[in-house]
Amino acid sequence: MSNFKEITAFVSVASRGSLSAAARAEGVTPAMMGRRIDALEERLGVKLLLRTTRKLSLTFEGSAFLEDCQRILNDLANAEASVSLGGVKASGHIKVSAPAGFGRRHVAPLLRDFLAANPEVSCSLDLSDRLVDLVNESVDCAIRIGELSDSSLVSVRLGDNRRVVVASPAYLARSGTPAHPDDLARHDCLSLDPQRGWVFSDPDTPGQTRTIKVSGRFECNDGTVLHDWAVGGIGLAWRSMWEVEQDLASGALVSVLDRYAAPPTGIYAVFPQNRRLPLRVRLLIDYLRGLFGRPDYWRGA
Repeated sequence: MSNFKEITAFVSVASRGSLSAAARAEGVTPAMMGRRIDALEERLGVKLLLRTTRKLSLTFEGSAFLEDCQRILNDLANAEASVSLGGVKASGHIKVSAPAGFGRRHVAPLLRDFLAANPEVSCSLDLSDRLVDLVNESVDCAIRIGELSDSSLVSVRLGDNRRVVVASPAYLARSGTPAHPDDLARHDCLSLDPQRGWVFSDPDTPGQTRTIKVSGRFECNDGTVLHDWAVGGIGLAWRSMWEVEQDLASGALVSVLDRYAAPPTGIYAVFPQNRRLPLRVRLLIDYLRGLFGRPDYWRGA
């Protein structure tokens, strides 16, 4: 029991950003929360939180541990619900948010199937590439891709997102195939946001990445357009595998610089820390995780 209290204290403190806020939520004193964190760190033998008089931040180990703990606590809530609710069916309305391109391809079709299996559930889907405010916009669950910066949200990893540099065979025949990320300076690169750059790993230094600013004659803030331009032979594009896997299988696109591909990021379902998830939302998250976590899903998507 003490181990469980230590873990829940850690999640609460990390999510709320302070001992006092977590203590108020748990109905205990800040000193008690601090003792639980100290006991957890001593038992694990690692520092999870860096605490000063002005701020609190997660260590590298703390960030990784937080994600695992949030998933475990969410799984526990799901297990309790499945036992306590028995044969009760999911019902009610869900508001879901997802990135536009990913949502069209991989959320909307699955929501249709989920609603068919749960006829008493209704859903509204908001497709937008802006960062939606879940609390103020009454969003039950948002799908997000990449690094998560908002520690006030609980995240459940649904699957991996890998990105690759792709081009059409026609473009490579005309302009040559880059052998190293530095070669991109001599190519037309189709960029969504040239200020952010493309991320590559260093095969000679595991764990290290580098960001390269690219340029070209074509830019667009819509990923679908960049994909279509790449298929049309206009230039190189840095796209997610969920978007180009079928093109790679058919030969419409070819991946290059695979040796330097960046480590995968995550596809997450996120929801507010202080919101108890209804059964309908937990079932939807489990449904998406069950599919997105299967390699064969992406090959057939």
